[in-house]
Amino acid sequence: MNNNKILLNLLALITVLIWSTTFIFSKILLNIFTPLEVMFYRFIIAYILLLIIYPKFHKIHSLKEEFMFLICGITGGSLYFLTENSAVKISQVSNVGLIVATAPIITALLAHFFTKGEHINRNLIYGFIIAISGVFLVIFNGSFMLKLNPVGDMLALGAAISWSVYSITTKKFGSKYNHLYLTRKIFFYALITMVPFLWTSEFNFDIKKIQNISVIMNLLFLGAIASSLCYVVWNFTVDKLGVIKTNNYIYLIPAFTLLFSICILNEKITLYSALGALFIFLGVYVSENGSKLGNLLLSKNLFKSKNDY
Repeated sequence: MNNNKILLNLLALITVLIWSTTFIFSKILLNIFTPLEVMFYRFIIAYILLLIIYPKFHKIHSLKEEFMFLICGITGGSLYFLTENSAVKISQVSNVGLIVATAPIITALLAHFFTKGEHINRNLIYGFIIAISGVFLVIFNGSFMLKLNPVGDMLALGAAISWSVYSITTKKFGSKYNHLYLTRKIFFYALITMVPFLWTSEFNFDIKKIQNISVIMNLLFLGAIASSLCYVVWNFTVDKLGVIKTNNYIYLIPAFTLLFSICILNEKITLYSALGALFIFLGVYVSENGSKLGNLLLSKNLFKSKNDY
């Protein structure tokens, strides 16, 4: 692996590491705001920041390309967060977490058919099985009760598919646009498609809610770091590293969230969650380096050849 690929993998890793902390910051904000309010403030902050950093506008080249921006804004923004939050409301959080964690394999399946140079291989399948087993252990933590809720579970699956479509669509833009501009325009359409929901009971602007310094800092983190910075880096990594390899890192989010919960919220680690985290890291490694791992084992004579028997 050359230095460029190491950097790209590191960027993807850092991005999911930051995204893993958003569950903790969102948990604090959801005591004050509704999920829709958190989502809207998060994206408006991100859009304004990117507009300041990159104020340049580009003319519209075609309706087809503009439609692609719209799809990205919906699938990576409004639809993804609305389906996920709605799923959490009516289904078990454990169900939602497990189903959303299938996003990398759904992305791989869609990319196999709809993008060039992105193919499914054995390592990817083996890595998925190992990683999703780890996700299962972390989320259920020894309480293996999968309570089905058709509507909630379908919404969670919709969120996973939505993110997969977002990743594949952004990949199609390639390096045509500056990634700051690309992300800013995606956020613009995400905000536009949120507007109809602002007239529902789920959104109520109250200036008193955002006068607390702690609330402001949490919103700034979600908007400036977790949204604007991370989305720019993610879109760049998808373009350069590939949609399948980049999305494999999403498996790590439950493991990192577990670690942050232990360090920040003082939650206790169990044997199941520790084993699950290990499986997740192993699954991601196998997805990326499965064949290399096999060759390494063979080179060290850990497996006997037929002639040895």
